[in-house]
Amino acid sequence: MTKIQNLLTDSDVLYATKGRGVCNKNMSVPEAHLQKICYHDFPVTMKPDAIILPGVKPVRPIVIAGPCSAETEEQVLSVARDIAAQGIKIFRAGIWKPRTKPGGFEGIGNPGLAWLQRVKQETGMYVMTEVANKDHVVAALDAGIDLLWIGARTSVNPFAVQEIADALRGEDVPILVKNPINPDLELWIGAIERLYSAGIRQIGAIHRGFSSYDKKTYRNPPMWYIPIELRRRIPHLQLFCDPSHIAGKRHRIASLSQQAMDLQFDGLIIETHSHPEAAWSDAAQQLTPTMLEQLLSRLVIRNADRPSQHLFEMRYRIDQVDEALLELLAQRMLLSDELGEYKKANDMPILQTTRYSEIIERRAEFGEMLDLNPDFVQEIIKEIHEESIRRQMNVMNQNEGHESISEESADVTLRKN
Repeated sequence: MTKIQNLLTDSDVLYATKGRGVCNKNMSVPEAHLQKICYHDFPVTMKPDAIILPGVKPVRPIVIAGPCSAETEEQVLSVARDIAAQGIKIFRAGIWKPRTKPGGFEGIGNPGLAWLQRVKQETGMYVMTEVANKDHVVAALDAGIDLLWIGARTSVNPFAVQEIADALRGEDVPILVKNPINPDLELWIGAIERLYSAGIRQIGAIHRGFSSYDKKTYRNPPMWYIPIELRRRIPHLQLFCDPSHIAGKRHRIASLSQQAMDLQFDGLIIETHSHPEAAWSDAAQQLTPTMLEQLLSRLVIRNADRPSQHLFEMRYRIDQVDEALLELLAQRMLLSDELGEYKKANDMPILQTTRYSEIIERRAEFGEMLDLNPDFVQEIIKEIHEESIRRQMNVMNQNEGHESISEESADVTLRKN
């Protein structure tokens, strides 16, 4: 018999008995019944290494550029020569292209790897491509590809990410992980964690926005709060922005790049094509080398380490206001509890649809009078109301033999009504 805690390894892999999703680290189990699992009891504390490439200065922004797809050898070499002349050190090109629908150009495949080898030989640039399965990994490593990235359609699939992680076990190649297409931070972190648990340490993340039905402004809305939270959760992780995929239109790429720099991203990965209007994929979001040069020359890189007394004072005032807001929210929830007691005593339903609609409308109007964005106000009020519903449901079900209502249950109830 072996205690679980004795099986913790340097790569933070845990074991458990078959059929169990989690385990107690003090339990003893037969050796024959142990199996490797992903775990929740003992989360990995990840400290990825910075991606350091000789000749690439570790200053913001680290720039990665090149076409969406490697189309022809001539096209690849043409754009590589142009951007190498600007001093860019890392060249990207898609060899295998997972597309939304069949019938489109899905990449040139393995023959394109030889073109990337020529880029290395002729320009001295590092080369990078996307991998989506173990066969891609093996082919890329055999061809001497310097860096890899996992795309959004792959990072959403834990099975695919695990296959890539297993194929990379024992290799020392930098890999960047794009966010999943849906706004799921835990899934993004899980993909990074699978690579880290396979012993890979040179890991970075690429923020490329999140899929949305509404594409009036962006192809993939940035939802900046998600990569900001990723940085908070994994402080050592290098973070790159892919403004091409967020924008969907080349005229928006410059402003998004500046926003990424203002949010302290480490680098940019920008799709660049000598003749973007003729590109075989994502033509509308690729820049010419000249456009790229102009964009980079106009970026403002602000100093994050410039504290001042005035800054400290402003932060103190913000902290005071935040604490006051939380105290008011606590009072609001106590009123919700009282409301729940009243409704229970008078046999009233929790949700009053007319009242809810009235609250949303009136608060948005009042917020606009205070120079607040109405959409912002509505989102806040919706969250407050959802928590109020949850607390009232708990009050209503006290002493009724029911368990407390989770946030998810309250959310479902609210939306059904």
